[in-house]
Amino acid sequence: MIRPLATFTATLGETAQLIGASLHGTDFSFSGVAIADSEVEPGDLFMAVPGARVHGASFIEEAITRGAVAVLTDEAGLSYCKNIPALVVKDVRTTGALVAASLYKYPTRDLTSIGITGTNGKTTVSTLLYQIFEAAGRDSGLIGTVETRMGAEVLKSSRTTPEAPELQALAAAMRERHMRHLVMEVSSHAIALKRVKGSHFAIAAFTNLTQDHLDFHKDMDSYFAVKSQLFTPEYAEKGFINIDTEYGHRLADISQIPVTTISRSNKSATWHFTEIHSVASGIELSVRGVGGILIESRTQLVGAYNLDNLLLALAIAVECGIDPIELAAITPALTGAPGRLEPVILGQSYKALVDYAHSPDAVSNVLAAAREFTSGKVIAVLGCGGDRDASKRPLMGAALVQGSDIAIFTSDNPRSENPTEILRQMTSSLDYSAPSQIIEDRTAAIRAAVSLAHDGDTILILGKGHESGQEIAGVVTSFDDRIALAQAIEARP
Repeated sequence: MIRPLATFTATLGETAQLIGASLHGTDFSFSGVAIADSEVEPGDLFMAVPGARVHGASFIEEAITRGAVAVLTDEAGLSYCKNIPALVVKDVRTTGALVAASLYKYPTRDLTSIGITGTNGKTTVSTLLYQIFEAAGRDSGLIGTVETRMGAEVLKSSRTTPEAPELQALAAAMRERHMRHLVMEVSSHAIALKRVKGSHFAIAAFTNLTQDHLDFHKDMDSYFAVKSQLFTPEYAEKGFINIDTEYGHRLADISQIPVTTISRSNKSATWHFTEIHSVASGIELSVRGVGGILIESRTQLVGAYNLDNLLLALAIAVECGIDPIELAAITPALTGAPGRLEPVILGQSYKALVDYAHSPDAVSNVLAAAREFTSGKVIAVLGCGGDRDASKRPLMGAALVQGSDIAIFTSDNPRSENPTEILRQMTSSLDYSAPSQIIEDRTAAIRAAVSLAHDGDTILILGKGHESGQEIAGVVTSFDDRIALAQAIEARP
C-alpha cells in the first residue's frame, strides 16, 4: 500500500471525540490506518470489521505482530482486544473511513478530484481524462479497475475503488507529489461499503446504469439509490450526467448538486454532438458545449458507447480548465483503457480484440461496435463469472447470440461454482446451431474462434479484458485473454 512520506499522527482520545467512540485502554498516538492485517505497518490503527464469515477482530494478534498499536472495532470485536487499546463504535467501516480521511487531512479536497460512477464506461472515461490531463502537462493521479497511476508510477489495482485507508493514503501521496488532479472510478460497492466516506469530489460523473451486481444490490432501484448518493453535497460539488438513459434522466432530476447534462444526440443537453462522421482514420466529430463552445476533432475510438465516454471526458476536461482548442488537438491521440476493445495484431487477415464486457448491455454494445467495422462475420467468445449476479447470465447469453454470427460459450471465472452449471444457465433458453457451440475450457474456446476466422471477420474475446488470472474452484491461475488469443493466432496453420 502506497503511503505519503510525511508523518501524520492522531491520538485515540481525540479520535474518539471525532467519531463518537468509546476508548478502552490507554490513549496512544497512531500514524496510519489499515483494514487488512497484512497491510498493517508499525504505528497503525487496525480496523477490525465484522465480516460475513469471520470477524476482522480474529486477526488482531497478526495485526499486533505487524505493529498495530490500537484497534477500531465494534462491541463484538472488543472481546478480542485483550492486549491492545480499542476504539468501539457501531459502524466500523464508516468511522474508519472518516478516521483515515481526518488523519491525512482530507487529501481529496486538496486535489481536483473527479469521481466517475456507472455500470459501464467508468474505466474508459477515467483513462481518457487521465490521458487528457497528462497531454496538457498536468501531473495527475488515476485510481481504477485496471491500474493506479501517480504521474509515471504505475501500480496494479486489486479492486475498482480501494478500501478507505488505502484510498486516503494514495490521495495523500498524490498531494505530496504535487499531483493536480485525481481521477478515479467509484463503484457502487465502494459507496455502499463506505470506502469513499470522508472523500470529496470537485466533480462526480455518471455514465449509465444497466443490470449488473444484483447479487449485491438485489434490484435496480436499490442499485440506482446507491449510485445517486454520490450526487449529494456530502460527496461532490458538481455533477456531470449522461441523460441518454432513463436512469440518467432520473439522476439529473433528483441530484442534490448542480448538474451539467451530456447526450449523444439530445440538443437540449449542455454537451452534445452536432456531427459524427466515420472516415478511414476513425470518426470525425463536432461537439457543442457550455457557453456555445465548439470542439471539432477526430477520434480513433470505435463504438457509439465510446462516443458517450469521450463526450463525458471532454466536458469534464473543459470544466477543469483545459482549453477547447488544446482538447481538439489532444483528442485524436486518446486511446482509452487496456482490455477495452484492445486489438491483438500479429499480421492476421481478420481482426482480433479483447474486451472487458461482462454485463448484458456491455456485451450488446461491444458486439454492435464490432459490426460497424466488420465486413465478414463477428465471432464472439463469452462466459459469466461465478459467485456473482446469476440473473444476468441468460441475458448475456441472449446478447451474445443476437449480436454475433458465431457464438462460443465458455468459462470466465467460475470461482466456487460449477462452470458447467453456469454455462447451462447462459444457454438453456437459447436457440443456436453450429458452428456456435459450448466449449468450457477457455483456451480451447479461443482457439476454436481463431480456427473459424477468415478474411474480414472479427473475433471478440469478452468478459475478462485486462485480467491476468482465472479463478476456478478457489484457485487462481495465470490467464490473460490477450496472451491466449495471440498464442492461438500464432499457432493457427
